[in-house]
Formats: sequence, structure tokens, C-alpha cells
Amino acid sequence: MKTKLLLSMMALFFLSPVLKLSAQDFNADDIVGVWLNEDKDAHVEIFKTGDKYDGKIVWLKTPIDSITGKPKLDNKNEDVSLRTRPVMGLLLLKDFVFDGDDEWEDGEIYDPKSGKTYSCYMEFPDEDNKDKLKIRGYIGISLLGRTTYWTRVK
Repeated sequence: MKTKLLLSMMALFFLSPVLKLSAQDFNADDIVGVWLNEDKDAHVEIFKTGDKYDGKIVWLKTPIDSITGKPKLDNKNEDVSLRTRPVMGLLLLKDFVFDGDDEWEDGEIYDPKSGKTYSCYMEFPDEDNKDKLKIRGYIGISLLGRTTYWTRVK
């Protein structure tokens, strides 16, 4: 009896990685769609380009600059030559690849509020909810960064 129990436990231990005991498997295209940022002032459309994923601003709560009366510009960009491009339509997410499991990695995120670009990865923090996206931007290693959560626009 003890031998059967021991063998059953060993089989479960060795087979559990193969059986994938998670409640949800992710597909690469699960992040495709329109997302509301955490500040609730922009919608970002994530789309597939070849085998990579990118995202651009498709809606702004305040698209017009209150001082100039014209569309908001990327005026904080570290590259002076890019400061005249409009924020609407701006590519924020670039070159993400799906790791085949649960994360989109090796991408970059641009923050128009600071004008800086960061390394980034994305994942669903709750394996049962594909409507909330965790985005981690960082410099060097992911410990040195900031996390934000976006909500899928229905």
C-alpha cells in the first residue's frame, strides 16, 4: 500500500510540469486589442506585426494642448527631432515576442510623459483574467523599474 502511494506521488511530481496544472493557457494573440492605461487618459491598441507585438495610442482623454490649442506633441522626447510628432498615433510598445508560455518579452515601452524608453515585458497577473494586463518597464534588470496595469476596453 505504501509503495503504491509513493509511486503515485512520484508520478504526479514528475508529470505535473508536463500536464500543466494551470487553469489557463495563453495564446500569443491574447494581448491583441485596445487597452485603457492606468491613468485612464489613453487607449493603446496592441497589434501584431509579423511575429512581434506593438502598441500605439488610439485615444486620448485630452488630445488638444490647452496652451497651443493644437494636438498634443511628443515634446518631452529625448530626441529633439521627434518633439514635433503628435502623441495621437504614437507607437508606445515595440517588438514584443511571446515566450510560448505566459509572457510577452524583449520589447520596449516609450513613456511620452517623461520622454524615455524602457525595456519591458507584459503578462496577465491573473491567469483567469485576460482583461487586466501587467506591464513592467525597467532599466537593465526588471528589479529597477515600474509596474502599471492596463484594462481591456470592451
